[in-house]
Amino acid sequence: MKTDTFQIDGPVLFSPRRFEDARGYFMETFRRSVFDDSVGEPVEFVQDNQSLSRRKGTVRGLHYQSPPHAQGKLVRCIQGAIVDIAVDVRRGSATYGQHVRAELTQDNARQLWVPPGFLHGFSTLTDDVVVHYKCSDYYAAGAEGSVVWNDPDLSIDWGVDAVDAVVSQKDAAAPAFDAFQSPF
Repeated sequence: MKTDTFQIDGPVLFSPRRFEDARGYFMETFRRSVFDDSVGEPVEFVQDNQSLSRRKGTVRGLHYQSPPHAQGKLVRCIQGAIVDIAVDVRRGSATYGQHVRAELTQDNARQLWVPPGFLHGFSTLTDDVVVHYKCSDYYAAGAEGSVVWNDPDLSIDWGVDAVDAVVSQKDAAAPAFDAFQSPF
């Protein structure tokens, strides 16, 4: 498995090797030893989530769970294509407020590790997108929070026109980044 890092410390992009023949393909999508070596510490995944977004231009995010229930997420698009975003919100970080962006598709099979201390969100580039992610902590409703996805201070290219974006009422009403008090 190939791994790539970003200028922002923490997120890691994993690209599995695909072996194809006339029958189809095979790939190893997760190997704990490679993952732990790449992120620099052992991570135990305790919950898997999957979402279906029916329409191109759907945006989900920017979400987080605060400590003690902070979640790291290993995100993978298993049908369709997404732009996946991780925004650094670790207090004192030299890259606070900056983000990484990765296109994850069913064809490239890439996975993005979004560690605790980052906001996470994605936008769909196709219809009928299925996203799967492994989480390092359980969902805790009292610990969840969000920042509005299209905040101009974050300058994120979602690959979606804001006028056409399909966004939940909850995500549309999320606070602005300048009002966000990081719990990390």
